[in-house]
Amino acid sequence: MSFLLTCPHCGPRDVNEFKFQGEVNRRPASPPTLRELGEYLHFRDNVAGPQREWWYHRAGCGLWFVAERDTRTNEVARTDVPPTLRPAPRPPDGPSAA
Repeated sequence: MSFLLTCPHCGPRDVNEFKFQGEVNRRPASPPTLRELGEYLHFRDNVAGPQREWWYHRAGCGLWFVAERDTRTNEVARTDVPPTLRPAPRPPDGPSAA
């Protein structure tokens, strides 16, 4: 099934331009127990309904982003770049105001 997915950088595109990378899940505490590590690596909620997912724009700008998608209908509520992946702001050009 094909649907549109909105890249935060490029705008709406066919989903075939992207690579699905799985649900967003929380990393275990540091250092994790073997059980916590195993659950993080191998177990997913796999909900029937809205979930947050990682996507990669492989045939476009190469951006990693998170989409909130309903797994029953493929309706995408929103897409966003997580703050930890956003580029740092560039300093203004010219002399600094001291």
